[in-house]
Amino acid sequence: MTKARLLRLSVVLVSIFMILLIIVYWDNVGTAHFYLHTSFSRPRSPGAIAAGEDWETLPDVDEFLAKLLSSSLKQNSSIPRKTEQLLVQGSNKPVVSNLEENVRGYDWSTHKDRNSLDQEKLQVERQRTLREFCANSSFTFPTKERSFDDIPNYELNHLIVDDRHGVIYCYVPKVACTNWKRVMIVLSESLLDQGVPYRNPLDIPREHVHNTSTHLTFNKFWRRYGKFSRHLMKIKLKKYTKFLFVRDPFVRLISAFRSKFELENEDFYRRFAIPMLKLYSNHTNLPTSVSEAFGAGLKVSFSDFIQYLLDPRTEKMAPFNEHWRQVYRLCHPCQIDYDFIGKLETLDEDAAYLLQLLKVDRLLRFPPSYRNRTASSWEDNWFAKIPLAWRQQLYKLYEADFVLFGYPKPENLLKD
Repeated sequence: MTKARLLRLSVVLVSIFMILLIIVYWDNVGTAHFYLHTSFSRPRSPGAIAAGEDWETLPDVDEFLAKLLSSSLKQNSSIPRKTEQLLVQGSNKPVVSNLEENVRGYDWSTHKDRNSLDQEKLQVERQRTLREFCANSSFTFPTKERSFDDIPNYELNHLIVDDRHGVIYCYVPKVACTNWKRVMIVLSESLLDQGVPYRNPLDIPREHVHNTSTHLTFNKFWRRYGKFSRHLMKIKLKKYTKFLFVRDPFVRLISAFRSKFELENEDFYRRFAIPMLKLYSNHTNLPTSVSEAFGAGLKVSFSDFIQYLLDPRTEKMAPFNEHWRQVYRLCHPCQIDYDFIGKLETLDEDAAYLLQLLKVDRLLRFPPSYRNRTASSWEDNWFAKIPLAWRQQLYKLYEADFVLFGYPKPENLLKD
């Protein structure tokens, strides 16, 4: 009799454990809002594949969760997608009230004169370059050899997850990240306007776009899922479409400087400009507010900024700010197998192609480019007064980003 009771008790406990495991994972993928419109992964060429098709061989636990996920996807595939019928309505030229965006201005031209790119071949080439240099033992840079498990949670804060469409976006500041974050908000429906999810990316106020509470990022998984967090990250990385956008590293630095030090920015003035002015321009008794400093003609020069980046004391105090931190440190491209690599230099074409691959091009359009975006042709002028030795040191600091993402070495800046 006792054995029978123990057997029944064991069955009950095992059942409870399985139910809890299902609940944990079900909560992870989103009980109410999980519509995986696409999930493509290599070695296939870029393109959407059916959910659950040709998934890689996984350990037992992964296999169980994969089957559960696949089953839920098949059920959801029959649910009418009302949101797909809602093409963004309203004017094609919204009123933009933000100061920085007013200064920049939007480029609403259709770019019909641009040569069409063979996007699929372009993606294959970009991914091949990245893989080759990640696998090349003779090409080294800090953190290259570590595994995904070695990456601290706080370094995963740039990976934004959209469980509704099975998308992971690693945002890189100064590479159209404001608008890509807006797109992610629309797709994930993570922000409401008077109880209704935003449909037009440009309707989302800038202050909400950069509010960290708006987005679900990998670094938040530990608080939600505890010891399951890293395991769940790996499952999403295998199943979801992962993308990032990059930019010529030197041009990105110029853009960061223009945005944070040529415009009045109270936070960046106090955290970065005051120390730079004291260390590299020998200023003392500086104004406490950026408006007073600008009024007195006290601004950080581009030379001050470069000295700050090269100064070994800088990162002993704190890691680089995200606006000038290297892409390989933000997005870990040798540890995460990205399905799509976009570039700011081909933003319009890349964005349109990516939205098609994600099958959300009927839901929204990517916001247009800025008219006076920092251009690569400006490099010579900006670096003209920077000593050659500094330019060479700066290249070494950002060399991994140049090489991994196929940007040519700026020989004209690195030789007399």
